[in-house]
Amino acid sequence: MRANYKMQRLFVPHALAADAEIEADPQQSHYLTHVLRLAEGARVLVFNGRDGEWSAAISARGKKAVRLAVLELQRPQPPLPDLIYCFAPLKQGRLDYMVQKAVEMGAGVLQPVVTRHTQVAKPGLERLRANAVEAAEQCGILAVPELREAQKLDRLLAGWKRDRRLVFCDEDASTDNPLPGLLAIAERKLALLVGPEGGFSDDERAMLRALPFVTAIPLGPRILRADTAAVAALAVMQATIGDWSRHA
Repeated sequence: MRANYKMQRLFVPHALAADAEIEADPQQSHYLTHVLRLAEGARVLVFNGRDGEWSAAISARGKKAVRLAVLELQRPQPPLPDLIYCFAPLKQGRLDYMVQKAVEMGAGVLQPVVTRHTQVAKPGLERLRANAVEAAEQCGILAVPELREAQKLDRLLAGWKRDRRLVFCDEDASTDNPLPGLLAIAERKLALLVGPEGGFSDDERAMLRALPFVTAIPLGPRILRADTAAVAALAVMQATIGDWSRHA
């Protein structure tokens, strides 16, 4: 069932069930009352990443809080997409964009990775999560991706489960075409690794290429910024071996 884009969607932390009463947070309450100017009885959609999507009605409007009465289940909860997105954190504005696009493109896990040229070693996880939630609200997504703590690249690779293929974007690949490498992948469990603005170091690239569960792909003849590379790589993966191709 497709999302209803005509109604306002809100992510809430509360458990959702018929006849439950929940309270919108202060920012949501301000938006509903002072921006959208919704009156009591107005309908919205609420989801929490666990219990599906529900219709709800504004049951009370206070000075600082809006209460919502949960009504009917609109869409059941889907599982998280089985795609791990590993990325070197960027400076804040570009990182916000990259996280939002990864959520929109079907990432089920967001894994920050610290490489030699990473610009931000300790990204703010609360801000990353807020961007993931915002993308989910705007795009009708119910399964909000899992956000993991940042790991150094060598530690991530040392603990990698070998049944999941890790695709990494290699700016020094000998070809411009990513399709042959992707179409040769047999595994259904997939992950994508996008490096920092400065690219992977020679040592990191050699380490990745030496691992049997890693596939290196190029991203065409042009030099792409890291956030652009993320969107391009996610699109080509989903279209060739990801969930776009499986639903064809």
